[in-house]
Amino acid sequence: MIAHTIQSALAPVFVLVAIGNIMNILSTRLGRIVDRARVLQKLYGETSGKGHDLVVLEMRQVDQRILLNTQAIRVLVMAGLAIGTTVAALFVEEMANVPLERVAAGIFLFAVSLLMWGLWLFLRETQVAAESLRIPETYLEAHRDL
Repeated sequence: MIAHTIQSALAPVFVLVAIGNIMNILSTRLGRIVDRARVLQKLYGETSGKGHDLVVLEMRQVDQRILLNTQAIRVLVMAGLAIGTTVAALFVEEMANVPLERVAAGIFLFAVSLLMWGLWLFLRETQVAAESLRIPETYLEAHRDL
């Protein structure tokens, strides 16, 4: 029967691997965002007028990205913990002969919900990043035929 439990635990473990990969992507992005924040903090003291306003605007966007990114990481860590708890419940059920199938299923559904929430936060962070990377209209010189 332990072989059956190991087979049952494989699906949650694959989800755990996926969560780890997403967290790796988020951590990399967070590092780049923090690097950009440091550059902007240096520029903050060196700019004035319209250039300073642009620095402040980008700093606000970077701050929002940091918030969304760290929230996504936090939620995905909770999802990973819930997946681990699901696997543990499956093994406790087998080893102690305690009926925990419904508990394991509930925890797994909770973990999937957390994963979806984390992905939504990731989507929001990428949307903020895309908005901040848009080229200002004045640079495009749309009024000129080229």
